[in-house]
Amino acid sequence: MWKVLIADDEMIIREGIRESIDWAQFNMEVIAEAEDGEEALELAIKHEVHVLFVDLSMPIMDGLTLMKHVRERLPHCHMIVITGYDEFSYAQEALRLQVDDYLLKPTDPKQLREVVAKVKEKLEREHQERGYVELLTSQVQKNVGLLRQQLGVEWVEGRLREEEMMRQLPLLGLPSFCPVQVVVIQWFSFKNQPIMNDRDRYILLFAIENIVSELLVNHEMLVFRDSNGFVVVIVWTPISEEQRRGIEAALKQYLYIGASAYMEMVEGGVTGVISAYEKCKRKMEEEKRLSPVVRRAKQYIQTHFSQSELTLESVAQFLNVSPIYLSRMIKQELGISFVHLLTKIRLTKAVELLLSTELPIHEIAERVGYDTQHYFSTAFKKAMGVPPNQYRKIHLEREA
Repeated sequence: MWKVLIADDEMIIREGIRESIDWAQFNMEVIAEAEDGEEALELAIKHEVHVLFVDLSMPIMDGLTLMKHVRERLPHCHMIVITGYDEFSYAQEALRLQVDDYLLKPTDPKQLREVVAKVKEKLEREHQERGYVELLTSQVQKNVGLLRQQLGVEWVEGRLREEEMMRQLPLLGLPSFCPVQVVVIQWFSFKNQPIMNDRDRYILLFAIENIVSELLVNHEMLVFRDSNGFVVVIVWTPISEEQRRGIEAALKQYLYIGASAYMEMVEGGVTGVISAYEKCKRKMEEEKRLSPVVRRAKQYIQTHFSQSELTLESVAQFLNVSPIYLSRMIKQELGISFVHLLTKIRLTKAVELLLSTELPIHEIAERVGYDTQHYFSTAFKKAMGVPPNQYRKIHLEREA
């Protein structure tokens, strides 16, 4: 039964409305009556009424004030004005409060029935719509993992428009602004492990996703597997190089598989996710073609880039090869010099620190292996087109 409250300071009006029609015919019940606005507000909230008949002129609290409070506390309540004041100013204010209709005193039973019939139709329609929304919400919650998986694949494959992306993100519990980084995880079984069937492969992928989610529990993220069988992570706060290596180490420790995680920053809005994803895959392909000495050199630099004394000679010494040979191999396989490679790795870390911390520029310079802030800022501007401070400001404003 829809609950009805009649608020009017005149008892004869309240009785007239209550006795004029058969409320049960409209699946309604007059649950309470009030003779002033304050009492009416208390009763409306107590009974969570669906329909409020309200007189504009009442003691203690007038009808308009009552309706404002009811609209705040019971936003779905339907309100019908009953008044002897046929004045535009009242009507204008009542319209802003989204009243359903007006009844002028003395009330006409025929008009009252028509108004109540309309309100009943609205109540039933809204009830049905809320039922649909609740059902849809329930289905989304039950299938949120599957829906996120589908969203991720369609996103990186460029099958969704930007507007469509922005609509779906909050529905699936994800931030409704652009992510900052993409990580693609390539995994492989060790040679002495048996070939997996589809079921074992599915369980393994599920385990990889769970481990990654636990390691990055403080990050807003979307984790899914792409059509190539790689695990992809889209994050809204950057992942550090230490965390990247931590992912690789954890998968080896707990699942006994080898893994390589490739990271790229997102630039150019939500569609920039596609570009970052493709860059990760290109890195993956390039890595496959690398000789063991260049691959080990890259890994060593990624681990020790923060040391300002890191040089071609020190890396070559660690790898037990000549500096000339290492320099030639890096240039031949990566297409860039040792210095360019080192600078690229250092600046990638610098970008991560600029966007994920409030560290001053001189401290970031020191953390990524530069002796002076000036040298760091010069290298950064040459590579990125703007100084570090400006880069940070532009990207943080874009996120806001």
